[in-house]
Amino acid sequence: MSSLLWLSRHQHANAFPPASEALREPNGLLAAGGDLTPERLLTAYERGIFPWYQAGQPILWWSPDPRAVLWPSAFRISRSLRRSLTKRGFEFRVDTAFARVVSGCAEPRRYGAGTWITPEMAAAYNRLHDLGWAHSFETWQHGELVGGLYGVAIGRAFFGESMFSTATDASKIALVALVRQLERWGFGMIDCQMNTGHLASLGAREIPRGEFTRRLQELVHYPAVPAPWRLEPGIWNRRPKDDSA
Repeated sequence: MSSLLWLSRHQHANAFPPASEALREPNGLLAAGGDLTPERLLTAYERGIFPWYQAGQPILWWSPDPRAVLWPSAFRISRSLRRSLTKRGFEFRVDTAFARVVSGCAEPRRYGAGTWITPEMAAAYNRLHDLGWAHSFETWQHGELVGGLYGVAIGRAFFGESMFSTATDASKIALVALVRQLERWGFGMIDCQMNTGHLASLGAREIPRGEFTRRLQELVHYPAVPAPWRLEPGIWNRRPKDDSA
């Protein structure tokens, strides 16, 4: 693609160019503009595209190559994290505090100022949650929300967006709950967008964008799991692959 496509709010939600036309530098930038309506967001996710931008910027749409994914069956849990699961007195819930999880994810991090979760973005994902497309996995301790993550589910694909933690390992444990429950429901892929050392240590890997979009087209056509989501009994009985740490 020689120039960036600018989307109008009046254009149909499916006006995105193919993900294969994304720029190489910056990696994956595909389009700008448009809006964050549920229709446009869901169309984007179905095609392997997601929004990411800072306050003061137009909406930017991305589809990087390669793409970081986590197969539920490949998830690894360290021994130290397993100890946190059993000894820290955590409680786990799903879809009981979605807006609070998004708000927690929007808080500034120690390693950087500001946040990409603008009020406009937060409102958009809260709308998706109200419609049954976006979900939160939450970690509670002594009656307080201490960590969690949220993302979007279409068919049997889950698109992870962000996580937060105010207690040691709380966000990682929310990820354990997510992976175990999604594996129980037959989800084939968790989209991690961009890889990090942390995600790689948990079993995430990079695959070519073309492979990602091909797999995606199979998974998004499965029937949706009815909302609101709830953790099923017995998901903690399965022991995911141990790391050596």
